[in-house]
Amino acid sequence: MPSTVQPMIITADLPRLLRFYAELLDAKETERFPQDGPAFFVGLRIGDSDLALVNDTGVEPGAGQRMLISVDVADVDGLLGRVEALAGRVEGPPTDMPWGQRVVHLKDPDGNAVNLTQQL
Repeated sequence: MPSTVQPMIITADLPRLLRFYAELLDAKETERFPQDGPAFFVGLRIGDSDLALVNDTGVEPGAGQRMLISVDVADVDGLLGRVEALAGRVEGPPTDMPWGQRVVHLKDPDGNAVNLTQQL
């Protein structure tokens, strides 16, 4: 069942961002438009949630962000080594929060803020 609310990331480099989310978070492609040729829209499923990537070559990476993507994962520390290999950036060490989560702050290849969280 699709999510009622679907966050969408607009990017000038859809293939790069698709690789980042697919390889880091095991995102599965659920839809693509158009089916043939370069994609304008790619729908992804991460666990039980949906995320979309939209191609717009006029977008400046890291400009004017007002959104944070938070993804619950099984092992925050186990994913850290893959972030930079996928052109992302770790913003600091993972931290155990008083509300029972381990959290690390990242930037995806376009500079979008991403938190990986793990229940302790």
